[in-house]
Amino acid sequence: MGEWKAQICLRVRQASRAEIKVFAAREKRKLGNAGEVILEWGFEQLKAAGSIDRLPKYKIRRSGSHPKGQ
Repeated sequence: MGEWKAQICLRVRQASRAEIKVFAAREKRKLGNAGEVILEWGFEQLKAAGSIDRLPKYKIRRSGSHPKGQ
């Protein structure tokens, strides 16, 4: 069985929502699914950075399996 998920509500700029919706459609995903992936990835980055203040300075490392430019 799948994992239980909790619903959250948050506010984003309308332009950001529209952009995410376009990306989601391109990937054949729903807006909520794209938002979930982005939120989980972002939280992992926050944990690695250690604080919200350090997050903008934290460098995101590329995976070794993806060539540059992708």
